[in-house]
Amino acid sequence: MAITSLIINPGSTSTKIGIFEDEELLFDETLRHATSEIEKYPNVLAQKDFRKDIIVNFLKEKNFDMKKLSVVVGRGGLLKPIPGGTYAVTDDLIEDLKGNKRGEHASNLGGILAREIGDSLGIPSYIVDPVVVDEMMPEARLSGLPETPRVSIFHALNQKAVTRRYAKEKGLKYEDLNLIGVHMGGGVSVAAHRKGKVVDLFSALDGDGAMSPERAGGLPSLSIVKLCCSGQYTPEQMVKKVVGNGGFNAYLGTNDMREVESIIDAGGEKAEEAALVKKAFILQVTKDIGAMAAVLKGQVDQIIVTGGIAYDKSVTDGIIEAVSFIAPVTLYPGEDELLALAQGALRVMRNEEKAMVYGDIK
Repeated sequence: MAITSLIINPGSTSTKIGIFEDEELLFDETLRHATSEIEKYPNVLAQKDFRKDIIVNFLKEKNFDMKKLSVVVGRGGLLKPIPGGTYAVTDDLIEDLKGNKRGEHASNLGGILAREIGDSLGIPSYIVDPVVVDEMMPEARLSGLPETPRVSIFHALNQKAVTRRYAKEKGLKYEDLNLIGVHMGGGVSVAAHRKGKVVDLFSALDGDGAMSPERAGGLPSLSIVKLCCSGQYTPEQMVKKVVGNGGFNAYLGTNDMREVESIIDAGGEKAEEAALVKKAFILQVTKDIGAMAAVLKGQVDQIIVTGGIAYDKSVTDGIIEAVSFIAPVTLYPGEDELLALAQGALRVMRNEEKAMVYGDIK
C-alpha cells in the first residue's frame, strides 16, 4: 500500500509544501507570504496558525483529501546537536523548537506544524536531518582556542540525501562507504562521510572553509581581530559582513554564480576580477575536499557534488580536474529537500530504520 506524505518546509517569507505518494511527487507549491503579513507577528512562533491555515486552505483548493495522508514531515529546526536520522516529533522536541533554545528560525515551525496537522489526523509526524546534525569525531571539535570550538552546522539534509542516493544507485549501503559531500549554494559545506557518519566538515556558516556567494568562509584570524577592534563596525555589522555580505557579495556585489558568469562573459576590467573570484572559489572548495580526503586517510569511494552551483559546468569541471586523483566525482545539481524529507519518513514507515527519539540524545 502506498504511503502518502505531506512535506512542510518553512522559510522566512514562504512555506514550501509537497504531497508525495511513496517517492513520487503528486504536486508541490511554494506558498509565499508578503512581508507586510509576516511583520504582523512579533516572532516566528506567532506565525504558526497563520501558516497552518494557508497550508490547509491550499490543500482544500486542490481538492486533496487530507484523510488520505499517512504521515506529515517537517523541516528540522535549530535543535540541540543530534545524530543524523528521522526523528519522531515528540513533546520534548516541540518544547525546544517553541522555546527557541538554540535560536529563532522559520525552520523551527516545520516540526511544530507537522505535529499539529499529524495529531489532527491521527497519523505520525517526523523531522529529518536538521542542520544541527552532529556526528563529528572528538578531535575534529578542537579549533586552536578552547573558547571557539568547531561545531557541526551544515547542509545535512541535502548532503545525507545525495550520499544515500549515490549508494542506492550503485546497489551499495551508505553505511559501508567513505564519501566526501560537497554542497555549493548560498553557503558551502564540505564533509567527510565515514561509514554513514559525518565525522568532520567545513561549514561556511560558522566562518569555516571555502567562501560562498554570501559567506566569507575561513579568514585570517589576526586580520579579523584587528577589523573587529578597529571601531569601524558594530558586532552586528561584523556578523553581517561575514555571513550575508561576504564571499561573492563582498567582491562583486552579487550572490549569484550565474551573474558572475555574465560579468566574465561581458569582458572588461570587472570581468578580470570576477574570473579571479571564480578561480579562488574553485581553489578553496578543492582545498576543502583535499582536507576531507586526509580525514578519511585517502580511502575515498566517491566525491559527491550538489547544490545550485553544481549546475555550472565550468565550476564542476575545475573541481573535477583538481580532485579526481582522490576519487571519482558524481554530480547531483540542485537540491530536492522535499523529496529528501519524504524519503526520511519512508525509511521509518517501511521499517528500513527506526525513528530516532530526541529525548534519548544526551
